[in-house]
Amino acid sequence: MKIRIRKLLWPDTCPFCGKVNQKGVCLACAEKLEGLLVREPRCLKCGKPVRYKEQEYCYDCAHSCHDYDRGAALWLHREPVSTSVYRFKYHNQRFYAQAYAAQIAAQYGALIRKWNPQVIIPVPLHKRRRRKRGYNQAELLAEEAGRILKIPVAKGLVERVRYTVPQKKLDSKKRRQNLKRVFVVRASSIRLRSVLIMDDIYTTGATIDSLARVLKAAGVQKVYFLTISIGQGY
Repeated sequence: MKIRIRKLLWPDTCPFCGKVNQKGVCLACAEKLEGLLVREPRCLKCGKPVRYKEQEYCYDCAHSCHDYDRGAALWLHREPVSTSVYRFKYHNQRFYAQAYAAQIAAQYGALIRKWNPQVIIPVPLHKRRRRKRGYNQAELLAEEAGRILKIPVAKGLVERVRYTVPQKKLDSKKRRQNLKRVFVVRASSIRLRSVLIMDDIYTTGATIDSLARVLKAAGVQKVYFLTISIGQGY
């Protein structure tokens, strides 16, 4: 009964255009999303699209060293994905996590099984920013994906101990400086062979790298990541 009442008061809407749609993503947006799916050829490291199948790495990964092992993303960070992720992150549209996680499972279920992560780790928010926002969007995504994929979510394993300015305001070099000594693993050692980090957007990889670094220092062998969207490849 409570679910029926909630549906009447707050009917389901498409996470991408905001129009009422009982089935979640509307047909018009589904067509647009199909064209934004990150497909082959992709960078063998971060998963960004590359121009030619002979090209193994995107420009960024060919000219830098990442601490994570490999990653992937669902869509390119363009409209309507970019606005949808912004609303999910800043406008309390928490239910969007369900649609994102369902698509992650459909698109990357086989790859995730191949990676065989023992836990999913959402990128943690600093407690000050979490209080202000009211929730951690990466945590919501990880919980939904973990439920579908039947992988436990380790929410408190890593803590963000230093408050930083938003990454979107910084260039690539400053992003990495901004994330030095930001994360702390709440265990002296971790008996985990493989973990999967989840976040909303991948741009330069600075956040994922910083988190992967502390996890590997604590004993994790393989660190993978999955995000909702990713910047354009090179």
